[in-house]
Amino acid sequence: MDDSARPHRALLVDEFLESEDIRGMDWIARSPDLNPIEHVWDALGRVIATRNPPPKTIQEMKTALLNEWDQLPQEMINCIISSMKSRCKACISVRGAILPINLFFCLFCNRCFIT
Repeated sequence: MDDSARPHRALLVDEFLESEDIRGMDWIARSPDLNPIEHVWDALGRVIATRNPPPKTIQEMKTALLNEWDQLPQEMINCIISSMKSRCKACISVRGAILPINLFFCLFCNRCFIT
């Protein structure tokens, strides 16, 4: 997956992908993020945002992130991963258009992912 972010567009990256005969997928602008780790990062960010008091320094943020990462439920991560086939099918069915938000919403597996 290549979202055309600047680091992905470096000549070195393009040359490596070409040398390994790796072809990229067509990726339309404003398409939903189908990378499971991005949804894990989102869950982690939501947990950090509820901390009271919030982290005030880089070291406090690092400590909070490490602590919360260890506390992320494996069931939530498994749910995100197992939903990927359905997410891809939904994205294909709407030709990459924006999907309803509830298709990507999970607060510890409320099972609102599509099936």
